[in-house]
Parts: sequence; C-alpha cells; structure tokens
Amino acid sequence: MKSVAEICSDLIRFDTTNPGSGERPAAEYVATLLAEAGLEPTVFESAPKRTTVVARIDGDSRDALLVHGHLDVVPADPAEWRLHPFSGEITDGCVYGRGAVDMKGSVAMTLSTVLGMLARGERPRRDLVLAFLADEEATGDYGSRHAVREHRELFDGVTEAISESGGFSVSSGGHRVYPIAVGERGTAWMKLTAHGVAGHGSRPPVDNPVATLAHALSRVAAHQWPVRLTPSVAALIRSLSEITGRPIDLDRLDAEAARLGALGSLFKGQIRNSANPTMLEAGYKVNVVPSTASAHVDGRFLPGLQEEFLATIDELLGPKITREFVNLEDAPDAPYPAPFFDELAASLVAEDPQARPVPYVMAGGTDAKSFAALGIKGYGFAPLMLRPDLDYFGMFHGKDERVPVEGLEFGTRVLTRLLT
Repeated sequence: MKSVAEICSDLIRFDTTNPGSGERPAAEYVATLLAEAGLEPTVFESAPKRTTVVARIDGDSRDALLVHGHLDVVPADPAEWRLHPFSGEITDGCVYGRGAVDMKGSVAMTLSTVLGMLARGERPRRDLVLAFLADEEATGDYGSRHAVREHRELFDGVTEAISESGGFSVSSGGHRVYPIAVGERGTAWMKLTAHGVAGHGSRPPVDNPVATLAHALSRVAAHQWPVRLTPSVAALIRSLSEITGRPIDLDRLDAEAARLGALGSLFKGQIRNSANPTMLEAGYKVNVVPSTASAHVDGRFLPGLQEEFLATIDELLGPKITREFVNLEDAPDAPYPAPFFDELAASLVAEDPQARPVPYVMAGGTDAKSFAALGIKGYGFAPLMLRPDLDYFGMFHGKDERVPVEGLEFGTRVLTRLLT
C-alpha cells in the first residue's frame, strides 16, 4: 500500500486548477484506490470533467459521519515557485505543490486511514461516508451543492462531518494549541453597480458612476467593523487565556492578537465582520464618462450576524449603488461544548500528550456550508502536527505550498484513532 506522502504526491501531480480542466483525473485516481480496497464508490459529474466521488463504509452504528475534502486547487504560477507547483516532489521532509495543504494532503490522510483500516480488516465505530468533491475553490455549484441537491440519498443518516481548516498545531511560547473549527464566517460575495450619465470626459461631470462607485468603495474599505464576540470565539479566547496564564483584554483584542502572535491569529480575523473590494470594471475609453461602473466585494460575516452585516453594507454604499449577490451562504456553526468535539480532542491528545485542543471559528468558508443545508453539523478537523517555523496560514493559496511528511503521518494516526 502506498504511504500517505506518496498518495499526496500523486494527487498533487493532477492539475486540478479551478477554473481549469476539471477534477476528473484526480477523482478517477481516488475511485480506483477505493475500488481496489473493496469499496464501491459512486462517481458522478455535474458538468464535463467536474467529478465527485462518494463512498460509504458500514460501521457498528448507523449514525454516520461524513469525511469530506475537495480535489480542486487554486491557480499557481510556476515562475513564482522554487519547485514546480504540480511536481508533487518530496524533499526536505515535505511534500511540495499546489494543494499540499489546501487540501490534497488532507484527502491523502483520509485515503491512507481508510485503506489501512480495510487492509487490516477493521470496522469503523460508525458508518462512514467519504466525499471527494469538485469546485470548493469557487462556489461549490459543481461540487458540494450539486451533491447535496442531486445525490442527497448518499448522505442519509449523516449527523456530523469533518473536513479542512482545523486540527492543526499552532506552537507559541512553549504551548502546542490545536484549534478545532466549530463554525465559520458566512459568505456574501457581491457585485456592486453604479449608474450615471454618459458623456465627454472633458466636460463637467453630470453624474459620473465611476466617481460614485469609487466613493462608495472607499467608505466600505475604510469602515471599522465593530467587535462582535460570538460564543465560540469567546470560548476560544477564554481557552487561550487559560493556556498562556495571562488574561486576554477583551477591550483591546486587536492589540492582544498582535501580542500573542501565532495564537492571536486564531481569533484576529474572527472577531468582526469584513468587506474587501476585490474587482473593478468601468469605462472603455479615457475621454468617455461611462454610463455604468461595477465592482465586486468579498463580504464575510460571523454566525448570527448576516442581517447586521447587510444593513451596514447598504448604509455604506448609499442609495445610488445597487448590489446583487454572486454568492450568499449563511455562517454555519456546530455544537460546542459537545461529545463529538470531545472525541476529536481526545484523538489529538492520544497522539500528542502536549496537545491543547481549543474551539475555533474559520475566517473563510468550506463545503461545510452546503452540508449544513442537510442538517449536518460540520467541524474543521484535518489533523496535522506542524513545525513551528512553517507558516500554515501562509501556505493556503501561497507560493511554495508544502506539508511535512511527519505531519501527514501524524494526521493519519489521529484519524485512525477517531474512526476505529
């Protein structure tokens, strides 16, 4: 049987850039591994080459757990990398390439865990549903949304799920903290449009939509969003105070995040809503005032704060700007405290006695949003023990993305403890 590092390397060598040529080659690889191990994977496509694989393993309980991961990756420019981003090279104790962290490394850990269980004749404690999905790096329309909408029966009996962006180690000040995600911020990707009066660029403006939009975007970009402590983030901050032995001042959370360094990064992006202008489009000639101008904004809001977020956005934009959603998904959250969270934490501590598991809310989003529509409670748990010098957050969509081989092996052991 291939090692977890070899599976990760194989997966990276499939260029599944989104947008691009699709996930089919990687999905076929995954389906072949599962079939050779005796499973009967279901393979389906939402569009040509936009391929997803789902398999079920019977366990001792029909209360099923979903383990999901995505096969697509964001683009990578080879000229900016030390090693080719789709080489999957294993060197310096790491597997290099686009998707090593986000999230072909995690997919490899899932596959290695399950293939090992099947080879040893072990039965999971509960039914397992494995989903290897397309299109997470966009909206999920070709992946998790399609799976939930068109193949809902494949997820019958699933009550909880685990996936990316949690369970990794953060080392600081002699502490090794493992954040386990119990929620994530919601997504509001918006297209903004300003309408005005077209005219010659040399004349005094009558109603210039470019200027109107620029002023609105400036207000959005400059807005200081107030701190909003959700229960899960408040629990995280209490846990970090206890671990470090120094209370965190709730009235100075930005400064406290800076003081705590790597540990502060676990909450600095999760204490408020945010809105970032990301794209602009207007005009076609320098001496012509256009009749319209448009922009895109990436908005994120904390659980329970969607209405407050949108009301603030509308106030900042003003009456002359219209907005439409490119993508709107509510912020899912999972029970905490909860027995399943305790199971996740215990599996980490069993492999790393110095582990200090804490609750965590993701600043971004995952396919958990789609599965939340089925009532499935999603936790971020893709366990990795990382070297202190590796910038885990910087690896996401970054240059020279890589994952330690020892970290993958650690994660496979943790998942084996959890599932068997």
